[in-house]
Amino acid sequence: MGNPKMIPMNTTAITAGSPEFKRTNRALFFGGFSCFALLYCVQPLLPLLGHEFSLTPAQASLSLSISTGALAISLLASSFVSDRMGRKPLMVAAMMIAAVMTVLCAFAQNYGQLLVMRALLGLALGGMPAIAMAYLSEEIEPTSLGLSMGLYISGSAFGGMLGRMLTSVLSDFLNWRVALGVMGVAGVLAALEFWRSLPVSRRFRPADGGLSAMADGARRHFTDDGLPWLFALAFLLMGCFISAYNYIGYRLLGAPFSLRQSVVGGISLLYLLGIFSSVWAGRLADKFGRRGVLWMMLSVMMTGLLLTLSGALGLIVLGMALFTFGFFAWHPSASSWIGRRARAPQALASALYLFFYYRGSSVVGWLCGLVWAHRGWPGVVALLASLLAGALLIALRLRTLTPLASATPALAT
Repeated sequence: MGNPKMIPMNTTAITAGSPEFKRTNRALFFGGFSCFALLYCVQPLLPLLGHEFSLTPAQASLSLSISTGALAISLLASSFVSDRMGRKPLMVAAMMIAAVMTVLCAFAQNYGQLLVMRALLGLALGGMPAIAMAYLSEEIEPTSLGLSMGLYISGSAFGGMLGRMLTSVLSDFLNWRVALGVMGVAGVLAALEFWRSLPVSRRFRPADGGLSAMADGARRHFTDDGLPWLFALAFLLMGCFISAYNYIGYRLLGAPFSLRQSVVGGISLLYLLGIFSSVWAGRLADKFGRRGVLWMMLSVMMTGLLLTLSGALGLIVLGMALFTFGFFAWHPSASSWIGRRARAPQALASALYLFFYYRGSSVVGWLCGLVWAHRGWPGVVALLASLLAGALLIALRLRTLTPLASATPALAT
């Protein structure tokens, strides 16, 4: 777990079908699984936490928002450290610390203690997602990057699904403390497999300079014609996705549906669609370009969201299915676009993208809690639909983006 061995940048990239490619994708699948499972395993528990600690929905949602907010802040520091010390050691440490924090959450004596542990979990996980994106962009051959990014995000989808499912079922038949303890142990096992499988970086080169170099890099990224729009997309769409899953549980637990906690948790099975759509869209983006994929997937999300206004349970589930499919399909396209378009420091570009991604989760998630208290589900849908409309306009704007001169059209777009 020491610093990566330095090998010249002309070292051959990892090619599709090679043993290293399979090991890398297996490791990053576990990494995505652990990150999403540990971060979002409290989501189906929000009504239970609200009942036990006498919280409003907005207050209960802080157990998730505080983690995503802390993660967004730590992403930038983690990218700075990773650009100088390497990728793999930081990712392994992030996964292990987050798993331990999840176990400790099971022993929290009050809501304040739980929030502290969840904040520390978010700070630790800042060393995972942006660094994983930078690792893939450095190590994987460009023509297979979309596929690898899609596989990583499919691991995220699987983690989000299994984390929500396990905590829903275990909390229904046992209690929420057992649920979090089990998730923490699963996170430890995922971290060990990640450490065992991931090849040591071969194409990583440590960055020079200190904070001034980081500031210069940030200025370059924000003055790029495309990156700031991708950052804005990340804020809007992750905020919409997490908020929909935060409050659909409250709707289905209440009248007229009055479903059991474990049944409501079953809606997380829709993440299986995300496992498929992320890989499918990654391949599609590699073949036809990113700009043609983004706006179509946002249209699918909007259609699904509006269907959830129905009073029929079947249409609500169908709407969440389309919403989930579209979300996990746009994400690998945008993520790999960041990796292909960004110049050095590349990890900082990934970190900025994910900073806005997780800030959207915390800010929009909290705002929807206030809207839910006054307007219920129709109010939440109205807010999310307006944000999705803004995201769709951005996606259409990106269709006119001029590709970088050094990139091939399929990869630059």
